[in-house]
Amino acid sequence: MTPIIDLHCDLPVYLLMKEQATPFSKEIGVGLPFLKEGNVALQVMAIFTAVEKASSQEAFDQSVLYKKLLTDYSDHFIQAKLNFDVADSDKVGIVASLESASGLCNEEEPLDNAFSNFDRILNNVERLFYISLTHHTENRFGGGNYSTAGLKPDGEVLLEYISGKQIAIDLSHTSDALARDILDFTYKKNLQIPVIASHSNYRPIWVHPRNLLDEVAKEIIARKGVIGMNFVRAFVNNDKPEAMIDHLNYGISLPGGEDTICFGADFFFTGDVPDPERDPYYFPEHGDASKYPEILKSLKDHLTKDQIEKLAYKNVTNFIASNWK
Repeated sequence: MTPIIDLHCDLPVYLLMKEQATPFSKEIGVGLPFLKEGNVALQVMAIFTAVEKASSQEAFDQSVLYKKLLTDYSDHFIQAKLNFDVADSDKVGIVASLESASGLCNEEEPLDNAFSNFDRILNNVERLFYISLTHHTENRFGGGNYSTAGLKPDGEVLLEYISGKQIAIDLSHTSDALARDILDFTYKKNLQIPVIASHSNYRPIWVHPRNLLDEVAKEIIARKGVIGMNFVRAFVNNDKPEAMIDHLNYGISLPGGEDTICFGADFFFTGDVPDPERDPYYFPEHGDASKYPEILKSLKDHLTKDQIEKLAYKNVTNFIASNWK
């Protein structure tokens, strides 16, 4: 069975919210039974925080829970390292990411706290695959998807801080202005920061602020980043599950796109998200990580075997090989 690498899920914040929960839960699409059934070899675990007073504490607490996955569930999870082989273990490889730099410091803390909190989190998780400056809303670093703000001075400082640390910057939750500003700032300053979109689809296929503008997708491709396909229905198409194939075909049609595209399903706990217009959050065909074999099977009439393998795992393993030391 083809191994899978997925760039985004929200298991750590689920475990924080639900004190009695375990990674075996089937309340969230990345519960361990689903990961095993879907042959997920490597799953990026996002540490998510909203813009709130307790954001830095909640991010640290999630980093502790991430560490517990490796210590308390060591029969099932293994830390992904540079030489991680998708076919070498029956365990699920994991690596952490930071979804919103609000997890480094809230809106009121001195910016210096961000750097000490960064070290505290890194001490628990060993490596961060990527950081996004924002989530949906605006914070001290820049504008999220549902705002118009661009890159702010604190965001510039943070980008300079992570340069050379083998941590990608994630554009999945930026405003259009912030995406452009990050691309411009990192280029002009010659910062050593890979650029990715961990869980975003394509706006020419489905118009939504969470989906990538063409100019942003093309620049990620030009910088040899990766773009993870998001399974959330609101970002695929409200009514057509087959629109996922349209997103994939479009991504592959962009010059160099087939070497960039991958999975970033964005499985999160939907039980406490009061938004009836978004229910169901996923089409049944994409509802949890166990669906990957059927998803790949459905693509055989649309993609070549090589393209399917690149999508499933090869593009991410190539990205890791090029960017981790």
